[in-house]
Amino acid sequence: MPLRAKIIDSQVAARAQMSTDAIRDVPKELDTDEPHDVLFNNSYGLRTIELNRPAKLNSLNASMIRKIFPRLVEWEKSDMANVVVMKGAGDKAFCAGGDVAALATQNKEGPEGQRKSVDYFSVEYQLDHYIATYQKPYIAFMDGITMGGGVGLSIHAPFRIATERTVFAMPETTIGFYPDVGASFFLPRMAGSIGTYLGLTSDRLTGANVFYSGIATHYLHSTSLPNLESRLAELRFKDYDSMEERLAIIEMTIEEYATGLPPGDSILLGGELRKAIDRCFSKDSVADIIAALKEEEGPTKAWAEKTLATLHQRSPTSVHVTLRQMQKGRQWSIAETFQREHQISAKFMKHPDFTEGVTALLISKEKPKPTPKWQPASLEDIQPGDDVAEPFFQTTGGPSKLKLVVDRDYSEYPYQSFGVPTEQHIELFVRGGAYTRNEIREQIVREKKGRQGISTIVDEILARKTIENEDGQAQWMDEE
Repeated sequence: MPLRAKIIDSQVAARAQMSTDAIRDVPKELDTDEPHDVLFNNSYGLRTIELNRPAKLNSLNASMIRKIFPRLVEWEKSDMANVVVMKGAGDKAFCAGGDVAALATQNKEGPEGQRKSVDYFSVEYQLDHYIATYQKPYIAFMDGITMGGGVGLSIHAPFRIATERTVFAMPETTIGFYPDVGASFFLPRMAGSIGTYLGLTSDRLTGANVFYSGIATHYLHSTSLPNLESRLAELRFKDYDSMEERLAIIEMTIEEYATGLPPGDSILLGGELRKAIDRCFSKDSVADIIAALKEEEGPTKAWAEKTLATLHQRSPTSVHVTLRQMQKGRQWSIAETFQREHQISAKFMKHPDFTEGVTALLISKEKPKPTPKWQPASLEDIQPGDDVAEPFFQTTGGPSKLKLVVDRDYSEYPYQSFGVPTEQHIELFVRGGAYTRNEIREQIVREKKGRQGISTIVDEILARKTIENEDGQAQWMDEE
């Protein structure tokens, strides 16, 4: 007998806000743009975009954006285009980020160069917002390094496929920047304090753990991707099929190529480590996070010491701004996210830490790489009364409000049901009735149509967040 728990579909309201207003002021390719940095292909109903700078790990620049944008617009309007796939050339990277070295070089030219850098963020965030609100099925093959600007091209998609080669990170605090490309939206909405932890530390996730964390919606072996592409090209939808119906067909098509998760890849951000992340990174200030890390004992002490050392290597300004961003971003809509990030990024282009960090760690030919000279130099140099983050969130004194190319918005991702189960979803099941852990797991796996890896995720959440009463039924543990 199936379990019956009251599951509230928050995505219904989110989808209602999606608009079909006219698309305006789409960036166009320039004669001076590189000719072959993006490749496009049509195969029946499938349209593919291939980032084609493998020697630079497919790092994103304005030339590529100006090619991608009009194609996406064309395909969204076309009845012949059923599915869009975004992927990277070569076997090392999907997209390792934006071309920040070019931005730092421009910034050294002074105000005019800084303005050019802000112009880049304008088109990048316009594209990311368009992808986030795209009204055709869009799939990102996160095969290889997926960082920074590459995350912007993938994280907002309804389907995000990780492989054994995936390396995910938001490494911005390392170079004196902050997690952008919509990270203000997706990181605070991750489970517990994982998003804050990843944003402040720039920690990496690899392979199956990109899926376990919910960053990816599916995990496939990289050798399966060409066959999946061919199968996606064969899909046919009825004209009257809703977006949800089309996505459901694609979800099961992707699962046809699932060959199992790596047996040695257990959930990294789970168990005691996950509890420690939530304990430490749920604090309201950087000072409180540091104090909490210093108090960690037992099995998480070594992790806490390593994390403390990591935070002290990052730009102190970036760490403070990123924590404030995580706190504010949870209330921003997807459109507001990119508009606010545009203003924050403009202020970072004027701050010395970005150019210093990129120059020292990416441009410099010295070996070993020089240590960036941050301003202020250390977390300890920032006093309790110093609000170094606030100027970055002021809406005055920067560029005018970013004009997005479409008037589409939502406050929660509209197609979350195609991702992995969330803790909130499982909590509703637990609180909705008297069920054993096995019964809950079986029901959620059934809901997810037996997809691989779902039972592993559910088991970890139930083990960490529930206790069993004397009747063997799961009870949710409230936060202390």
